[in-house]
Amino acid sequence: MKIAIVCYPTFGGSGVVATELGIALANRGHEVHFVTYRQPVRLSLLNANIHFHEVHVPEYPLFHYQPYELALSSKLVDTIKLHKIDLLHVHYAIPHAYAGYMAKKMLEEEGIYVPMITTLHGTDITLVGKHPFYKPAVTFSINQSDVVTSVSENLKERTLELFDIKKDIQVVPNFIDKGKYSSSFTDCQRSLMADDDEKIITHISNFRKVKRIPDVVEVFYRIQRELPAKLVMVGEGPQKEVAERLCDTLGISDKVIFLGNSHEIDRILCFSDLFLLPSESESFGLAALEAMINKVPVVSSNAGGIPEVNIDGVTGFLNDVGDVDGMAKNALKILSDDEVLERFKKNAGESAQRFDIHKILPQYENIYEEAYKSRFDKSFG
Repeated sequence: MKIAIVCYPTFGGSGVVATELGIALANRGHEVHFVTYRQPVRLSLLNANIHFHEVHVPEYPLFHYQPYELALSSKLVDTIKLHKIDLLHVHYAIPHAYAGYMAKKMLEEEGIYVPMITTLHGTDITLVGKHPFYKPAVTFSINQSDVVTSVSENLKERTLELFDIKKDIQVVPNFIDKGKYSSSFTDCQRSLMADDDEKIITHISNFRKVKRIPDVVEVFYRIQRELPAKLVMVGEGPQKEVAERLCDTLGISDKVIFLGNSHEIDRILCFSDLFLLPSESESFGLAALEAMINKVPVVSSNAGGIPEVNIDGVTGFLNDVGDVDGMAKNALKILSDDEVLERFKKNAGESAQRFDIHKILPQYENIYEEAYKSRFDKSFG
């Protein structure tokens, strides 16, 4: 099958999921075409079945903001016609499903019908989508999709609460490729980050406000008062400087390492003892899943879809959003006893395998097959 995938090419969860999905589909013999404004960060083109089509947005003085949706829909039309694409899978309702719908209508004028699957990831619903300016467009884009999926039960419920949705929403969770994490490093180079007696706590995100970055620092501050520890912060974003200033204020700058964005997440998690995710909102919690597949227990908030991933008392602990004292106490429950830590690590690794890509990928393939068949019923009659 020839599949066009539209996503954000960034370090964010939706882009990672879309890219990994496309790679897995290509490995199973599908022809995959990524259409976006930059090559996705996790995309390798060393595969005959993977193609990348860059969306160029010409700059005109007439436009205060350049119309990406217009450029994207036009590029989709050209790509679908040139490569005889069978179906379109867009990640994010706005702007991708909106642009996808426009491309579909333009193609229908030429007698070409291409079904569109829209996957909702979270921010397009809980942040952007519910804004009064965008809500009508989000509602329209979802309802005009041929198939709609969400990455968690919680996100499905939130979508149905916030919008007047006429479509069925199928839950297909985010996934992890456990095969990529099967090799154990003989040397994680842990000594580069911490002394032998220090525990290593890690946080990975895009450092937006919703991630509650100051809470990460506050939780760590409480942990390091009770036992030797280092905090590794991975990512870039608007809250990074806030975190750096807070570390300086608390006098723990020498115990916190800011690594910026990294392509070596597995190596960083290899030497981690605990992962912190105190987010105000998470549609799924992909960062937590990546930690767990590396046998790193998670102390997190109970927001959104996180409880569907992090099992309280088994793979880590859940706390109310903002409860930094509770998170610190639960972190110490795990870190203070080596036997307890090993039990949580084992549980985390085993639980993460529920979301192995080889269990999730067939769900998408079944959806594609049904959508592809439906085009014969919908093609102008």
